[in-house]
Amino acid sequence: MAAPYQLRCQIFGHSKDVRAVTPAIIPENAVVSGSRDATARVWVEEEDGKGYREGHFMSGHKNFVSSVCCMPPDDKYPHGLIFTGSNDNTILAFTLDSPQHIFQLAGHSGTVCSMAAGKFGTLLSGSWDKTAKVWLHQKCVMTLEGHQSAVWAVAIMPEQGVMLTGSADKTIKVWKAGKCENTITGHDDCVRGLAVTQGCEFLSCSNDATVRRWLVTGECIAVYYGHENFVYSLAVLQNGQDFVSSGEDRTVRVWKDGECRQTINHPCLSIWSLCVMANGDIVSVFTCDPARFASTEELKTYDEQIAQSQEYDYVFSVDIEEGKPPLKLPYNLTEDPWFAAQMFIEKNNLSQAFLDQVANFITENTKGATLTQGSGASYADPFTGGNRYVPGSSSSTSTEGADPFTGGGRYIPGGSSAPSAGGGGGGADPFTGGGRYVPSYNGEQTGTGGAYTTGTVNPNLSKRNEFFPKETTLTFDAANPAQIMGKLREFNGTVEAGLKVDDKLIEGLEGLLHRDLPSEDNLNTLRALLLWPNNCVFPALDVLRITIKTQEVNVAFCVKDDILAAMMKFWTPENSVPNQVLSLKVVCNMFAQPQGFKLCMDNREKIVNSAIVIKDSKNKNVHIGLGTLILNFSVALFGSLDLEGKKKTLQAASECLKSKPDPEAAFRLFIAMGTLIHKDENIQKLAKSLGIANMLGDYLRVSEPAKISSCANFMQDLLR
Repeated sequence: MAAPYQLRCQIFGHSKDVRAVTPAIIPENAVVSGSRDATARVWVEEEDGKGYREGHFMSGHKNFVSSVCCMPPDDKYPHGLIFTGSNDNTILAFTLDSPQHIFQLAGHSGTVCSMAAGKFGTLLSGSWDKTAKVWLHQKCVMTLEGHQSAVWAVAIMPEQGVMLTGSADKTIKVWKAGKCENTITGHDDCVRGLAVTQGCEFLSCSNDATVRRWLVTGECIAVYYGHENFVYSLAVLQNGQDFVSSGEDRTVRVWKDGECRQTINHPCLSIWSLCVMANGDIVSVFTCDPARFASTEELKTYDEQIAQSQEYDYVFSVDIEEGKPPLKLPYNLTEDPWFAAQMFIEKNNLSQAFLDQVANFITENTKGATLTQGSGASYADPFTGGNRYVPGSSSSTSTEGADPFTGGGRYIPGGSSAPSAGGGGGGADPFTGGGRYVPSYNGEQTGTGGAYTTGTVNPNLSKRNEFFPKETTLTFDAANPAQIMGKLREFNGTVEAGLKVDDKLIEGLEGLLHRDLPSEDNLNTLRALLLWPNNCVFPALDVLRITIKTQEVNVAFCVKDDILAAMMKFWTPENSVPNQVLSLKVVCNMFAQPQGFKLCMDNREKIVNSAIVIKDSKNKNVHIGLGTLILNFSVALFGSLDLEGKKKTLQAASECLKSKPDPEAAFRLFIAMGTLIHKDENIQKLAKSLGIANMLGDYLRVSEPAKISSCANFMQDLLR
């Protein structure tokens, strides 16, 4: 591949999510899109060749547009035709001359999921009604029946004289002259997309998270692994063999010579559709031509959007009605389940009768997932089967977790890694937006600090409360080793030759992720991976984050301060958010063992001063990482006589609070400050002089989760 793809532009205009895209035939390099706002639009290039503007608007459907297709020009339609398929069960035909359709194709009894254009004005459509139809000159000339479920995908192989249909029944059928010549099996879940390559081969993608290459005879000649969730769409690149794919894991992936050569993250939950333009650009819209790259400012904004989109602990798929696509129910562990359920119902105009069912489903499927949850908890991703809520059914149809090799639980750097007290088990990761802090205070000294200070105590400071003092440090624990290993393998195939690591050494790290004792090869391999470029190093940081909590790895990496310098280099505003967050988590996890604890405390001022450089980040997960780091230093200083250390840490907490961080991060800063203030009048006076009470502001009125306003109000009482 000549160059990796970069963002070309972002196109705005539809009022709801875009469900289908295809290249326009006329004008050149234009794009056709269909949306849930029930419209389709043609987007044409701006004069500067970088951006796009709306060139044509098409309406007329009574429900959302689910598929789009372009027919080449002929004598009757010199600009060709644009077909739109809809959830209203119809297909409308448009020209570029009018926003109104020129004719309608009716006959399907379900959503028109997909369309493909053939020779001589032939149109093939697939539907939720389990059939595909062949249309010619505004008439249905053939109905292809035989699938047991919705026909999600269709394609035409003109050189072979066959038509293809892919279905939710997990099969692909090959049709010739209206007769099913072959039924192809192999996918483990719904077939969502088809694409024809050169020769007698074609590609398919599926909810089983794979892409497969087939001969038209039905032989599977290749399986492509890489996506971490449903794969929705495929498009073949200009050479007729390589391809791109998109899906539920927020990525577009570029495949060359059978390998994933680039993963393009997107700031959205689902990438329903993609296509490749004649100039090689990928629509949604990415280009590999540097002349068409977006500006540096646009690229930076886009990176921030991607980082901010990873903000939910769970995103459930909710089936409301047969024949309609599932709705997305995002949920953070800091939310009240009934509040989240009510917001979901209001947003989607659903019956209030669903409230208890939705709330109970959330409660059941997040049971025990707290910031201090034990190691016995497990995470089951609702995307890949099992855990999907259907109103009127039981709250969970399966208790099985997702297959880490083909299913959900997508890999987010540091993903599913909740902070937990004292390095205990896993849970929900605040990297994606929350986790509930459950204090362990029991009135006795049980933490890592020294003895309580003595002297005159302000009555307010002796108040017992559920928030602080915190006496055990927090670590970020849980992980998905299979997905981290997959990312390491992928990047090991893309880094320059001098940085590549032997594949066997990479595989050796898997045992390390499962808490096996590290070998010298393991440690040296990890050190080598930490030298990878900034855009590839984050899975290596994730391995270090997980393993540095163990005594052997902690000792190996924390014997000198090189590890701190390696982490602190990521704490600059221009570095990527995943690197910033994961390096903060590494240092937080160093507190889990005596060697790392001592190294952090010996370098406390240097660490804190370096970390607060990124306090003005717009990303909530950076805020949470900073808040946790400062909280750990507060815990370490709790009960000690290190007045200067406490002052510096309190000042750092107040500096972070001035940046108006995410509420969860602010909550951790409150815990940190409260722990420092506890039974120490000198630090309380300093807190008053810093004006911390005035910084509590809007946090005093946060309604959900209640812990934030409750803690903020308690802090305010102490500082009066």
